[in-house]
Amino acid sequence: MFIKALKAQNPALIQAARKLWQQGDILPDTYVIDVDRVMENGRRLLEVAQRYGITLYLMTKQLGRNPLLAKKLIELGFHGTVAVDFKEARTLRNADVLVSHVGHLVQVPKSQVAESVMSPTEMITVFSLEKAREISAAAQAAGRVQPIMLKIFDEQDRLYPGQEAGFPLSVLDEVVNVLRTLPGIKLAGLTHFPCLLWDEAQQQTLPTPNLRTLLQARDRLAAQGIEIEQVNAPSASSCSTLPLLAEHGVTHAEPGHALTGTIPANQHGDQPEGIAMLYLTEVSHQFQGNSYCFGGGYYRRGHAQNALVYPQQGSEAVAASLLPVDDSSIDYHIPLAGEFPVGSPVVMCFRTQVFVTRSDVALVSGIASGEPVLEALYDSLGNPISGGLRE
Repeated sequence: MFIKALKAQNPALIQAARKLWQQGDILPDTYVIDVDRVMENGRRLLEVAQRYGITLYLMTKQLGRNPLLAKKLIELGFHGTVAVDFKEARTLRNADVLVSHVGHLVQVPKSQVAESVMSPTEMITVFSLEKAREISAAAQAAGRVQPIMLKIFDEQDRLYPGQEAGFPLSVLDEVVNVLRTLPGIKLAGLTHFPCLLWDEAQQQTLPTPNLRTLLQARDRLAAQGIEIEQVNAPSASSCSTLPLLAEHGVTHAEPGHALTGTIPANQHGDQPEGIAMLYLTEVSHQFQGNSYCFGGGYYRRGHAQNALVYPQQGSEAVAASLLPVDDSSIDYHIPLAGEFPVGSPVVMCFRTQVFVTRSDVALVSGIASGEPVLEALYDSLGNPISGGLRE
């Protein structure tokens, strides 16, 4: 999806990844991240957000939850991390990374509610009154008031499979009446997802009906005198969409793919955010006229279509096309059309969610200067791989 943008915006990242692979520093099925470019993307995002009065949480799931990069970005100015599931929250907290928002897209399980309240966590999103009651009890026990945020939806809204959740807009008033009776919590925010999406036909990122629902909920609460401190509108947050969110009164956003430049709007490499991540693998074998690469990092919504194969050391890249992957398959291998030599490195660049893969994550600095340094190597869950691969 982003091969063209990668070659235009960051060809040095390709060379650095190949060099690390040739040296044996990284294995196939590794996401290689240009740390300096991520930081530059982060600076640009923060500058735009500050200009428009929007607070940015840091989304880590696309980056593999690694603490090194998360801490660097928080030091840069991001307002802590958002942990989209409870295991991510555990990983980040164990690494002393500030977790500011939990509960969206995955709720906090009962056994972790007290920990989230005690941390303390700036905001917890809730999908049900049962969860609100759990948080209320934990907050009372801790002697504090926990801000919560409601996820809202309406009938015409777009919800991804597996992400169906939230309070119907039609019962918002009744929900608020119940929340008023629960001590220890404060209704402080509203959210939905996805609020913006890329429109391939119009070649631009546009608001979804979800954003309209979110704003309707905000206005309904305002009419009741309830001050909402956070209107959080995630999905496709980038330098080009933050002004649009600000126009609608959004207060918080959660960039993820913008940090690595892998937003749909950047398919042609013309966005302020530069490509900062690629996927490196290797041809494992050939079968009936096609080649099969080591898998582990395939993401079904990644829209990966093209790859670059390097048949010999020092050779020019050969363009290759990915073959369709059947839904019944296990991600052992990624198929390429045509025969390529076994052992050839393969470079891809597509939208990913590293935390749902089993890929390694290599953090590399100094790429732009021509002196790449492997700063750290993690697994997909953010656990460090000690000492790399070489003794």
